[in-house]
Amino acid sequence: MAQQTGRYSKYIRPISVFFDIVTLTFLSLYFFRDLNISAAYYIIYQTITWLLIAAIVGYYEVFRFTTPVEILSKLIKQFSIFLLIVIAFFPFAKTAVFSIKAITYFILFSFIIIVAFKNFLFIYLKKYRITTGSNYRNAIIIGYTPEAIRLKEVFENRKDYGYRFYGYFSDKKQNPEILGKIEELKNYVLENKIDEIYCSLNEISNEKLKELVEFADDNRKVIKFIPDTKEIFSKSLKINYYELFPVLSLEKTLLHNPFIKGIKRAFDVLFSLIVIVFLLSWLIPLLAILIKLESKGPVFFKQGRPGLDEKEFFCYKFRSMQVNGFTEKEASKNDPRVTKMGKFMRKTSIDELPQFFNVLLGDMSVVGPRPHLWSQNKAYASKIKKYMVRHYVKPGITGLAQVKGFRGEIETEEDMVNRIKLDVFYIENWSMIMDLKIIFQTVINIFKGEDKAY
Repeated sequence: MAQQTGRYSKYIRPISVFFDIVTLTFLSLYFFRDLNISAAYYIIYQTITWLLIAAIVGYYEVFRFTTPVEILSKLIKQFSIFLLIVIAFFPFAKTAVFSIKAITYFILFSFIIIVAFKNFLFIYLKKYRITTGSNYRNAIIIGYTPEAIRLKEVFENRKDYGYRFYGYFSDKKQNPEILGKIEELKNYVLENKIDEIYCSLNEISNEKLKELVEFADDNRKVIKFIPDTKEIFSKSLKINYYELFPVLSLEKTLLHNPFIKGIKRAFDVLFSLIVIVFLLSWLIPLLAILIKLESKGPVFFKQGRPGLDEKEFFCYKFRSMQVNGFTEKEASKNDPRVTKMGKFMRKTSIDELPQFFNVLLGDMSVVGPRPHLWSQNKAYASKIKKYMVRHYVKPGITGLAQVKGFRGEIETEEDMVNRIKLDVFYIENWSMIMDLKIIFQTVINIFKGEDKAY
């Protein structure tokens, strides 16, 4: 099992979203109570439109270096559009009574409460970092240029940003603050748990830059760039400002967008509930009897697998093998451990159906990279480029690699390379249409039977 690390930062955005939705819900129920509207329909309308506006204006895209002015600007944009959306509801609600007074009070109180909460959260977290030293990010800089020195000064002067600067790496300069050559950087980053690498493009070749980006992907490190005249062709960039200092970041995929993640999660919950209620509710008792009749042991098989951010979760399946002590050994053709009933379940992928409970619990998604064995992670993580990118998203019951035929036993390293290529393509080019196509193709493959499903 991989070492698990994490901070409380990942909870800040969900808490903020939850607080906003709850505040808007209670205030709308209070101020609109006499307007003769359907509360349920309005709350659904209000929640969906609020989240849509937030995704468009980047309302929840607030980082430790975001200025109070930027936050206020996002708030004004959000509430201005939201006010128009609230007003637009009334002409379509036939029985509703339009009241500008009620709407004004609703928007005003919502704005005051949400701004107060955001202000409290923003100030509290910054002070918390300074006084406790918690939730800091460790950073290094490649290059010893005037721009790099300016960035270091920002880190040191703005303690509320929450960065610990460790030093520079450079092939061109000599200075006590320089920790070593660029080729020594990788070991230092891993040994000292560096979170973010800032790269001055004046001091690094395109070849080394490409290698560095791959290293960051493989080890889940953040890489950002101090801009100059060079170009980066590999990925699109976005610009952020630390005070007045510009920093370029590699843009994340759609699946990192909170709104998109919310849509995908809502689909996962709805789809898994349908499968559990209408299929597994009667299929589990039936298969339990057949599995028990053929061999001794539990009906379900659970196994630790690496999931999102390489954190372990227990993946559930119908037991398709005799009870044995080789759970980290993948199944091969004519595997003597597989029972007759298990062979049928594997051929039709029925053994994977209990993973819809994993989806409901939030450990998996309906569509995503298939979760590998821990032994496979250890064997291939350092061998195959971008292997660790697959841990940027939740693993899936089915995936692009599986419907393209790359499933079953890994006979050669090329088999795993092809899987990873398709997994990374899926992550970088995700769309809901792609998810639906993969699900449709998976259903077809179940009825056809899979040649490599053994």
